[in-house]
Amino acid sequence: MPQTRRPGWMQWAALAAAGLVCVASSLSSAQTAAPVPAAPAATPAATPPPAASAAAPAASATETFPFTHGKAADGATKSAVCSACHGPNGNSTNPDWPRLAGQNAVYVAEQLRLFRSGVRSNATMMPMATGLSDQDIADIAVYYEAQTPLGLEADPSYWQAGEALYLRGDATHEVPACIACHGPVGRGNLAAGYPALRAQQSVYVVKQLNDYASGARYSGARPTQATPNAVMMFTIAKRLSPQQIRDVASYVQGMR
Repeated sequence: MPQTRRPGWMQWAALAAAGLVCVASSLSSAQTAAPVPAAPAATPAATPPPAASAAAPAASATETFPFTHGKAADGATKSAVCSACHGPNGNSTNPDWPRLAGQNAVYVAEQLRLFRSGVRSNATMMPMATGLSDQDIADIAVYYEAQTPLGLEADPSYWQAGEALYLRGDATHEVPACIACHGPVGRGNLAAGYPALRAQQSVYVVKQLNDYASGARYSGARPTQATPNAVMMFTIAKRLSPQQIRDVASYVQGMR
């Protein structure tokens, strides 16, 4: 599992702010951080996330809904059927299904609404989400956010290249560093709705990045506008090589 040595939180906060400005300005150029040397051993250090960046957009009324009305205790009951695919407490053991443990409630709620409306098409998830009320979605979202993701191993052949892309991006192809939105240890950005990536199944991450690159992630007349952050990911994913997708997916799988 990958492990890195990182600057202090003030430097990360400045980096995140710079990265968010980069992707918000139509991704015209990649903003990269100073190189961070990789340690020879395995997993990212579990350090506290930095203070919220002033550049992060404010959450909308819809995005804050799970925090206003969601009840984790009720979500525990309502999510029982979800464990068949997503595993106990959201820790999926099937690489084709995402881990939901520790995922921020804003993102979980958003994606469940997209499945329910058919904007995000999936033969398994659409029928499951169709019967969910807004209250059900809120309860399930806050339940999964409260769970602890269990660690997975990163592929030793790929994680170091994935770490370099995650931390510094690829200026040659105008790919900003993943850290700018998803955070130094992959916990995402709650206010902006950026998902957590730590300990996510690498097979699943590869598929989602490929779906963004091909345009298949969302459907409808305006798939790139399905979410406030969709156009960003559609743009970035198209600039990634298959090797880069594989490498960064392996790195985030080993994050703690």
